[in-house]
Amino acid sequence: MTTLLTPAEAVDRTGVSLDTLRYYEREGLIGPIRRSPGGRREYSEDDLFWIGLVTCFRDAGLGITDLREFVAMLRAEHSAQDRVTFLRERRASLEQRVAALRRALDVLDDKIAYYS
Repeated sequence: MTTLLTPAEAVDRTGVSLDTLRYYEREGLIGPIRRSPGGRREYSEDDLFWIGLVTCFRDAGLGITDLREFVAMLRAEHSAQDRVTFLRERRASLEQRVAALRRALDVLDDKIAYYS
């Protein structure tokens, strides 16, 4: 038997807001989400996995466009190489952002030292 969670339980388990869950569903990043006979959303463990995956990628700085593309690749069962290429490209982009942030931190450290 599959355990189904209410929206409030899904929020508790995933740590994202109800608005975020609805947004992910509307953008096609999760779901389709099952509905009860009364029309209420019911989340499965598989849904929670997808929510976690999308949240992880969002936390890593991927935008909605990138997420839509990657989710489409997963759902269409593209080759593993296509997925790896996609992720490597995004990783390189994130590395560039990290390097830029480090340079900005160095400038701030210099200013802090100067004014201290």
